[in-house]
Amino acid sequence: MELNSKIKKTFPRISETQEKALKKLGVETVRDLLYYFPSRYSNTDEIKNTKSVQKGEKVIIYARVKRIKATKAYYKKIPMTEATLEDNEGVINAVWFRQPYISKMLPEGTFAKFSGTISERNGRPYLANPEYEISEEIPVGLFKEIDKGEDNFIFPIYPESKGISSQWIYHNIKKIFESGLLDEIEDPIPARIIKKYNLPSLKTALIWIHSPKKEPDAQSARKRFAFEEIFFIQLIRQKQRKEYQQNQSFKIDKTIKDTEVLTKTYPFELTDSQKKSISQILEDFGKDYAMSRLLEGDVGSGKTAVATTTAYAICSSKPAGKKVGNLQVAYMAPTEILAKQHFESFVEYFSNFNMNIGLITSSGCRKFPSKTDPKKSTNISRTQLLKWVENGEIPILIGTHSLISKSVKFKHLAYVIVDEQHKFGTKQRQLITKKDDVIPHLLSMTATPIPRTLALTIYGDLDLTLLDQMPTGRKPIITEIVTPDKREQTYSAIRKGLEEGKQLYVICPRIEEPDPDKAGALRVKSVKAEAKKLKEEIFPEYEIDILHSKMKPSEKEEVMKSFEDKETNILVATSVVEVGVNVPNATMIIIEGAERFGLAQLHQLRGRVIRSNDQAYCFVFSDTKTQQTLDRLRALKTAKNGFELAEFDLKLRGSGELSGGKQWGISDIGMEAIKNLKMVEASRTEAIKLTEKDPELKKHPLIAKRLEGLEVHFE
Repeated sequence: MELNSKIKKTFPRISETQEKALKKLGVETVRDLLYYFPSRYSNTDEIKNTKSVQKGEKVIIYARVKRIKATKAYYKKIPMTEATLEDNEGVINAVWFRQPYISKMLPEGTFAKFSGTISERNGRPYLANPEYEISEEIPVGLFKEIDKGEDNFIFPIYPESKGISSQWIYHNIKKIFESGLLDEIEDPIPARIIKKYNLPSLKTALIWIHSPKKEPDAQSARKRFAFEEIFFIQLIRQKQRKEYQQNQSFKIDKTIKDTEVLTKTYPFELTDSQKKSISQILEDFGKDYAMSRLLEGDVGSGKTAVATTTAYAICSSKPAGKKVGNLQVAYMAPTEILAKQHFESFVEYFSNFNMNIGLITSSGCRKFPSKTDPKKSTNISRTQLLKWVENGEIPILIGTHSLISKSVKFKHLAYVIVDEQHKFGTKQRQLITKKDDVIPHLLSMTATPIPRTLALTIYGDLDLTLLDQMPTGRKPIITEIVTPDKREQTYSAIRKGLEEGKQLYVICPRIEEPDPDKAGALRVKSVKAEAKKLKEEIFPEYEIDILHSKMKPSEKEEVMKSFEDKETNILVATSVVEVGVNVPNATMIIIEGAERFGLAQLHQLRGRVIRSNDQAYCFVFSDTKTQQTLDRLRALKTAKNGFELAEFDLKLRGSGELSGGKQWGISDIGMEAIKNLKMVEASRTEAIKLTEKDPELKKHPLIAKRLEGLEVHFE
């Protein structure tokens, strides 16, 4: 048996169904199985007798199989196994759905440990799909008292898939242990780090996580593997950072004073946070290597002003050794709506500076200024735009993924700005920044509230800058959690705002109504049905339109233009407005089915109505009756900013609401580390030290080999 041995070859009795189930769980090799960790552990507090169980409880029952048979469900004819289990207090039924073979594996008279959830049928409790472990000598015999010592009965519970039970995983991991393979595995974490942070060795951690004798052992093992995962992600990020900094870049000496010729024309005063961010970026421009920086700030905090100011510093600079021409800036946005919005912002800011600005998207190209009107932009052919970009006549090019196209060539690309960083992968960033031998400076921006620990991990190759101030005069959004009994009252308040000429967003989780005949379809509000209801029953006197992701770019643009021009009063949309919609007159937003969204996303949606100094309102509509969900939604009212909200969400619900651990390539156990700032900082510190002393990892072959298999997941 070897670490890289395929499961099918190692355990030849695996059926095709089991093989598919294991693949679905991400388990294809012996190593995968060893690193498939329990989601929880059973303990003595869960041990019950058959008389003391209650519906919904997770329990462990030590019992004898009194009767057992394979049968079929009466209505749906689903194959299953039914059994009667007996202990010294009485009997309880157990049912295994779609597992008729269990009747042959648990003959009558067998003693076993059964663990599962208590369900109820016809008022009688039963064990649903329990896991079982056959015992020759039952620890809690039929006539013995339960001994609840802390070292007894710790049993791992693994996430399952159809055909693969938690018990199957546990027993086959035990076979790996018995094979002696653990003695051959080398620990990839240097001994110095293991000792410094008091972590168990790899062999010890694998034993403790799969078969702990006591709970602290399991916790210690999880801590070690959490550290290990984040440590390797940090190593990947630091390696990427070193590689990026080795490339030749553009050294530009500009100060914030040099940019005042532009910033003095802004119709607002820069905040101290914006000035600090601009200074940091300009300082990076003057270094011997390319900047890699993440600018993180709430919606409306002024990231675009930072981008335009620093872009001016670049495009007002000449290429080294040349008296004519300009260095170039590429600005990449995730949607056409946002790209066009930024193009218009740049046109407004640079209108008095005789600066050519281009826009490239899949639906067309534009250039500013127009030959016929120097104050306006005009449509041009893609061929002509690309020609001017290639010969350096267009210093600023704004676009979507079209910027990554091989046909887009720059003469002196010195600065790349990526808006909404999390919408683009590392690989996409690299495609635009590696268009030439000389690497441009990189500024990534995001309005997605990300906890510091997550940002330090997933963006470990970037320096972090926080915009933590809102522009002067901006009033905090008044947020109300609206339960069904308060809907009519809320609609009345919204009508007053509409009468005053303000506009309203209504956000729904779905585009269309679900098929009523489809089982399990979510009964949540849809854009089309809600727009119809609002027009027919609630706001018949106002113009209502819809916006969603399935519409063509030209249709979206037309809808947004009508809304911006105040021809439409109410825009009913999906979360497509989360990014890139800027309508200052829209000061009210309803979010339907709010429990379907994460707090970070709700916060971003709410940010759509903080585009002016007028009072903005967010009405969070929820039909939930769960107190926990209501408490979670109320955090929207109490959190001071998006970052505080993200920290709260991480503690309350985990990474899933932060665009997700799965999206970032971080496992559940890795997310445990993300909740621990000290652990993240420690792993980052050690990764930085190691890559500084051994950038090629020649002295650490085990780490180098491990990174080879991981890097593809973090692009």
